[in-house]
Amino acid sequence: MAAPQLTVWIGTRKGAFAFSTKNRKTWSVDGPHFRGLEVNHVSQDPRQPKRLYAAVNSAWFGPHIHASTNGGKTWKLSEKGLDLKCVADQSVKRIWHIRAGHADEPGVVYAGADPGALFRSGDWGATWDEVASLTNHPTRAQWNPGAGGMCLHSIQCLGQGRMVVAISAAGTFRTSDGGATWSPHNGGVRADFLPNKLPEVGQCVHKLLAHPNDPEALYQQNHCGIYRGKLNGDRWTDISRGLPSRFGFGLAVPAAEPQTMFTVPIDSAEYRCNLEGKFRVARSRDGGKTWKLLSRGLPQRNAHLLVLREAMTSDELDPAGVYVGTSSGHVFYTRDAGDTWETMADSLPPVYSISVAAA
Repeated sequence: MAAPQLTVWIGTRKGAFAFSTKNRKTWSVDGPHFRGLEVNHVSQDPRQPKRLYAAVNSAWFGPHIHASTNGGKTWKLSEKGLDLKCVADQSVKRIWHIRAGHADEPGVVYAGADPGALFRSGDWGATWDEVASLTNHPTRAQWNPGAGGMCLHSIQCLGQGRMVVAISAAGTFRTSDGGATWSPHNGGVRADFLPNKLPEVGQCVHKLLAHPNDPEALYQQNHCGIYRGKLNGDRWTDISRGLPSRFGFGLAVPAAEPQTMFTVPIDSAEYRCNLEGKFRVARSRDGGKTWKLLSRGLPQRNAHLLVLREAMTSDELDPAGVYVGTSSGHVFYTRDAGDTWETMADSLPPVYSISVAAA
């Protein structure tokens, strides 16, 4: 099918860049937005496609959320309420992720923060309130920060009051009553760094996604493997077999294919670069039963690159486009579901996030 107008938003250590295209072949570039500031995430609101949210972090002034109603031409600060103290009197250190609420939640937006906090806005991001039912969860004493802090980095809004979030290092939590109550959802997920290898909470999730067309189907890239699960299931299935490494951060689940996922295997927690100096993307088209390493068009010599948790995504086209950025400022993409790859950028500031906004 012909590609519509797409904008790939790339959040970096020094601002956000917008790469726009009508054919996924040629790109126009705009930016940097938020010049010189860290942009952890830019997110489109599909209920109003010209509405965007940006998680911006300043070393001097702390975390902020900005909103745009014109596709990113102008931005307005919308931070009221984010200065609330979290549990144990900890202030917000960083906004990691922003997610528009489901279509059945008009005006609702969510933001995930360090220290392991979820914020909710009911007015399109103008004001925010902490979801205290999560930060005051009875298991909170067992949560611990990962290397990047105690970050709530994944939010999936699945409709009818159902939502699932992931926190490093606490695990996955789900609600079916709009966030009034939360329950851990970590059965079968390993935490090899803890004395109890299969705890109720304490797992270090690196990224969690639901399939865009099947909210029951969940996938996570974890510190200790990659897993497939069900929203209403009891246990996760380890699908790491066939990958050269169980460790990684990036994850993409294209809408166009029902059982396809992409990840970038990383050597280890100690050496956080791709293996053997070869940048390869792993693809499974059968829900993780088998994996194929994709390398056509990607650097295969002396390429010691790192992909962070928010720096991989996919579009909704068929064949799927997948986009992946590195901490060295490279951005690679495919427009044929991974068979071949092209370079979108090779000299940006360190890439923190990639998201796709469709016209």
